[in-house]
Amino acid sequence: MARYTREDIEKMAKEENVKFVRLQFTDILGTIKNVEIPISQLGKALDNKMMFDGSSIEGFVRIEESDMYLFPDPDTWVIFPWTAEKGKVARLICDIHNADGTPFGGDPRNNLKRILKEMEELGFTTFNIGPEPEFFLFKLDQNGEPTLELNDSGGYFDLAPTDLGENCRRDIVLELEEMGFEIEASHHETAAGQHEIDFKYADAITACDNIQTFKLVVKTIARKHGLHATFMPKPLFGVSGSGMHCNLSLFKGNENVFYEKGSKLDLSENAYHFIAGILKHATNFTAVTNPTVNSYKRLVPGYEAPCYVAWSAKNRSPLIRIPASRGMSTRVEVRSVDPAANPYLAMAVLLKAGLDGIKNKLTPPAAVDRNIYVMTKEERIEEGIADLPATLAQALDMMKTDDVILSALGEHIVEHFLEAKEIEWDMFRTQVHPWEREQYMSMY
Repeated sequence: MARYTREDIEKMAKEENVKFVRLQFTDILGTIKNVEIPISQLGKALDNKMMFDGSSIEGFVRIEESDMYLFPDPDTWVIFPWTAEKGKVARLICDIHNADGTPFGGDPRNNLKRILKEMEELGFTTFNIGPEPEFFLFKLDQNGEPTLELNDSGGYFDLAPTDLGENCRRDIVLELEEMGFEIEASHHETAAGQHEIDFKYADAITACDNIQTFKLVVKTIARKHGLHATFMPKPLFGVSGSGMHCNLSLFKGNENVFYEKGSKLDLSENAYHFIAGILKHATNFTAVTNPTVNSYKRLVPGYEAPCYVAWSAKNRSPLIRIPASRGMSTRVEVRSVDPAANPYLAMAVLLKAGLDGIKNKLTPPAAVDRNIYVMTKEERIEEGIADLPATLAQALDMMKTDDVILSALGEHIVEHFLEAKEIEWDMFRTQVHPWEREQYMSMY
């Protein structure tokens, strides 16, 4: 059942003195885009008649096929709390449609809906996601540009005066709650300047919309505190990087199909098949869940980020952890995903991988309850534990070999994603880095 009708939106806009509406969407690289319209055009937008030039958006279409339509989702109507000076600004998240009215295959949000339909054809009704995005706060310089100076020296679960980001984090939580988020926890993370705010799980589309909205709010409120928020996976050497652990569960109506009381670990056969599917495709979907050159600086041993393909109900070093909660809260936590990922694409590949496990009744290997970081390479090979890709280039090559993951993205997204990421890798590969000059200028 829809949250808002057209009449609800028009009434709220009038009562709250909304002057502008941002029609938001996400490009293939996960960047939020928007077309801002005056409130006088709201009716036209709700009639799905707003057009834009798709050729100007990364990975969308060529110039000769550029006209595209924005189809707003009424349930995503939100009035931004911080835009009240000369009338408020609201937003609607949109799906992208071709000029003939059909869903555009290169729209990440549309693409996720396609995979959700496959899920429904297997008899499931909902794919729930509880994301845990982490971020760093850096000070701005006198020109408003981010520095590498952190705003605190706190550690995990620290509080003021060590955690000087507490006030900023609290304001972020207040703004999110005003926008309808249900915040479950907010705390300082392991590294200085690193923070986490957890919000309640939701169905896949809503959860991905929430992740994109969350990033926007965090960056906006941080700027008001004279800080720069970054979701870059590893902004600093020698400290923990930022992840976005994703808690996943499948439902049939009100039943969590991952839970089966009395079975081993109280997990159902579907849960084990889903885990097996994730493990089978993990090395091949990593280019999507960890999509930047920098992502692979986080996926190294010693900083709690998983770099090995294994699962456990007890320890936090494998790729998949099964949290202790059972019943309706039974879930599979995938720990490799980072916040640079396009959430719509990341959830599409995770769901497709899990469904492949269910369809083919795959069996996961035995759980690994040892600390994998202290195991030798020989021990890992003996246990059948594969390594995640070590670089973006390796991840892209592995992705190309997996028809399940390629089909999770569709032909258009695959073509443009690979093209953009291979350019990114080539730019990095051919760049001369400060480390090289430090090592070699005097030596040779």
